[in-house]
Amino acid sequence: MKHTWAITFLLLAMFFVTQLFGLFVISKYAPQDQGPSQELPYGMEPPKEIEPRSAFDLVLSFAIAFALVVMLMLILTKYRAETFLRIWFFVVVTLAIGITLNSMLTHVPNSSLFALIIALPLAFFKIFKRNLLVHNITELFVYPGIAAIFVVMLMSWTSSPLTAIIIILILISVYDMYAVWHAGFMQKMATYQIQTLKVFTGFFVPYVGKKEKKTLNEIAKTKPKNKALRKVKVGVAILGGGDVVFPIILAGIVFILAGILSALLVSLGATIALATLFYLSEKGKFYPAMPFITTGCFIALGISRLFT
Repeated sequence: MKHTWAITFLLLAMFFVTQLFGLFVISKYAPQDQGPSQELPYGMEPPKEIEPRSAFDLVLSFAIAFALVVMLMLILTKYRAETFLRIWFFVVVTLAIGITLNSMLTHVPNSSLFALIIALPLAFFKIFKRNLLVHNITELFVYPGIAAIFVVMLMSWTSSPLTAIIIILILISVYDMYAVWHAGFMQKMATYQIQTLKVFTGFFVPYVGKKEKKTLNEIAKTKPKNKALRKVKVGVAILGGGDVVFPIILAGIVFILAGILSALLVSLGATIALATLFYLSEKGKFYPAMPFITTGCFIALGISRLFT
């Protein structure tokens, strides 16, 4: 990639801010020893009567569910079900933003309804009206809500949530490497989302290289009448949604089990690892970010165990 420093810094800043925001949202919904926590709205709270399972049992269920979702995405992509996919994304984005906003409206009557009223137009403009600023700003609200759901589920459904999320991160990293370096699935999916679906799940920052800037300057001077001559290819720096949400889930569980300092260290480790990937990567190539981010998270987690 080797984007300009400004683009790299912007992506890293959005990533790190989302990590911190995610910890805030999780702190509102996480189980607390001092008293009852805020419940997840819109029927997302796990049933209380479910008995905790082993970490490996839960991970197996997650792997099966993840495989089914990937298969469904492939089928829908193959048969070009763009309308269904947009509606699907719209529902998910609305609920995720609503959960995030609800955590900030603790003292507002009917906070979940009020949050949903705000989330609906934001999700509509994000999915059905292409606007770069709206897209990236709403992404900051989407992943904390999704992470909160997973953290509450893991804390409720298994007696070893940290073991479960560690195994999940390893599996996701292996899948990411296979999907990018071998199958090429991630590249195809990103291209399909951006060019055909017009919706991208992740941070999305266009940039113009030196050659393109020179072309733009020439166009501005000559003002050609032929519209075809005015087209300039713009590069895109992207960071997938999974790369953002999974480290939040790990940091959220660490926050509940070990405290805020350990959680912040995990978030910082993920950010440093992502920065390392940006530094080592080459422009125009796709890279699996999860192996780097997972490694950074695990190193930070190990350090936190030594000093906290």
